[in-house]
Amino acid sequence: MPQRQTYSVEIAGLKRDLRLFEIKPGLKIAILNILGDTELVQACAKELALKLKEVEYDALVTAEAKSIPLAHALSVETRKPYVVLRKAYKPYMGDALKAETLSITTGQPQILILDEKDVEMMKGKRVVILDDVISTGSTLQGMRMILDKVGAHVVKEAAIFTEGDRAQWMHIISLGHLPLFTE
Repeated sequence: MPQRQTYSVEIAGLKRDLRLFEIKPGLKIAILNILGDTELVQACAKELALKLKEVEYDALVTAEAKSIPLAHALSVETRKPYVVLRKAYKPYMGDALKAETLSITTGQPQILILDEKDVEMMKGKRVVILDDVISTGSTLQGMRMILDKVGAHVVKEAAIFTEGDRAQWMHIISLGHLPLFTE
C-alpha cells in the first residue's frame, strides 16, 4: 500500500497527522476522523466548552456519524443535552422530520432526519449546531432546515475545524482551520 500524504495539525494542545484524500480531480482534503480518538475528542470538547461559555443555549445538535463522540463529550462538559440528526430512517423514529443536503465527502445527496422523540424537545429551544469539520456548509444547511421546521433557534455553530474559504466561516466557533489542497 502506498504511503498517503498527510497534513500536520495541532489542535487543543495535541498533534495529529491528517491523511489527504482526493475528493475530485485536483482537489484533496485533510480528513479528520475523531472516531476512536478519545484523547482528541475530550481535549476538543473542553476547548469548545470554554468558547461556548458565554453563549446561552439549551441543547447541542449534530449530524450522524463522526461528530457524535464530540457531541457526547461536549454534552458531558457543558451539562447540555444533545440530539443527533440521523442519516437513515428507521421505523422506530415515527413521524420524523427530514431535510436533504449534498455531502462533500461522498458527493452524494444525504438525508438528515430528526427522530419523532426529539421533535418536542427541540421546539422553541436555543441550539448550537456542532460538527467535526465544516467545509461547504451543506450539512449545516440541512441541520438548519430541520431545526427551522421544528421551531428551534440556532444561536451558534461550532466545529473542531472549518475548511476551505476561511472568510466564509468567520462566524463559526472553531478550534482551527484546514486548507484545501489543489494540484
